[in-house]
Formats: sequence, structure tokens, C-alpha cells
Amino acid sequence: MRILLAHTSLSGNTRDVARAICARCEELGHAVTWIDADIQTLAKVCPDGAGHDLYVLGSWSINAGRTPPEMKRFIEDLVAAVGKPDRVAVFGTGETQWGEEYYCGAARRMGAFFNTPYPRLEIEQMPHGAHDATKIQRWTDTILALANAPFENIPHADAPRLHA
Repeated sequence: MRILLAHTSLSGNTRDVARAICARCEELGHAVTWIDADIQTLAKVCPDGAGHDLYVLGSWSINAGRTPPEMKRFIEDLVAAVGKPDRVAVFGTGETQWGEEYYCGAARRMGAFFNTPYPRLEIEQMPHGAHDATKIQRWTDTILALANAPFENIPHADAPRLHA
């Protein structure tokens, strides 16, 4: 499977999660296109953006759970290049100390924008220890398994949004 993995990271926490996801995908034999949205653009790394089976996007959150401008630009470029892909999985890092309503807000906003049925991965601050490593691996395995399923058969991971 061809996977485009794009992330933005301020402190390196989200980048660490992205590295773990990338390593797991490659370990399982998938081809990963890596984009650090802080310093790379879709046009430079992958000019047409197309040809990927799964798009994995990760971000930290700014200003009350908002998406950083670098990821907003990446998403704008992605949508301009390929439209809104169906198969988008999102992950984020955050700090609950700023309030549960803001925690991983960027990941929640990206998931809502793409209306993704895939579960979100949320990591408190930085990935550390066996618990987070296992959580990242299980999430990655889950999104890869779902990516191989017929799209219409994937149950929506955020069921309350379906009723809103």
C-alpha cells in the first residue's frame, strides 16, 4: 500500500509519533511518502499528491485547539491536488492541562474536515514508554487494516458526529 504521511511539529513530539507510525508501516511492507509540513510542501515531495491508498496526517494544536498554519497550508494543497481523499487517518499530540476541550483539537478538526471514519490517535505531550508505543502500534495496525476494507464497510469512529 502507498501511504502519504504528513505532519507538523513544534517541539518534536508529533514528529516522534509520526516516526513511530512510519516505522510500523514500513516494517509491514508499505511504501511511505514522508512530508514534514513545517519545511516541505506537497508540490516538492509529491507534485500531484495522487496515487496514495491512505493519507495519514498529524499535528499539534495551537490557540485553543486550532490547527497550525503549516498543516492548514498542507491540507489546502492536498485538497487542491486530489480533492478530499476518503481514506484519511489523523493523529495529534496535546496537553490536557490546557483543557480537555482543546486537547488534540487540531486532530479533531482535521478528522471532522475530512469526515474520516478512522479512529483518531491522541497522545498526551510526547510518546513515552511501552504504553504509548503499544498504543501507536495498535492504532497504526488498525488504520492499515481498515484501509484494506471496502470504504463503505468502515464503521465511523466518531459516531456522535453522525447524529449532529
